[in-house]
Amino acid sequence: QVQLVESGGGSVQAGGSLRLSCAISGPAFRGYAMGWFRQAPGKEREFVASVTWANYNTYYGDSVKGRFTISRDTAKNTVYLHMINLQPEDTAVYYCAGRDYGGVFAVEYEWTYWGQGTQVTVSS
Repeated sequence: QVQLVESGGGSVQAGGSLRLSCAISGPAFRGYAMGWFRQAPGKEREFVASVTWANYNTYYGDSVKGRFTISRDTAKNTVYLHMINLQPEDTAVYYCAGRDYGGVFAVEYEWTYWGQGTQVTVSS
């Protein structure tokens, strides 16, 4: 059973940076990809970024391109989200997700595994 545990959230001022981590517990992850979504109050969950586990192909949502970087460490079974130049509109709960198959990465329901989320708050 794959379990995902996020960490690294917190409060920063606009222009600041944070690095989120997602530790994959259980068997070594052998799925297809890992990703990050976020959900702001009153809004739907939004695709942020993904990385394929074997080939390290990365994809980003339009709102974070150029500011966020996703990476993965297969030895540590961990995926990261490095965020720079954070803005108040980045305030949300950030969720780590995993999937066993390819497909449309921005579609929430295609992801199988989910973490509990970590709060990121950006003040102006």
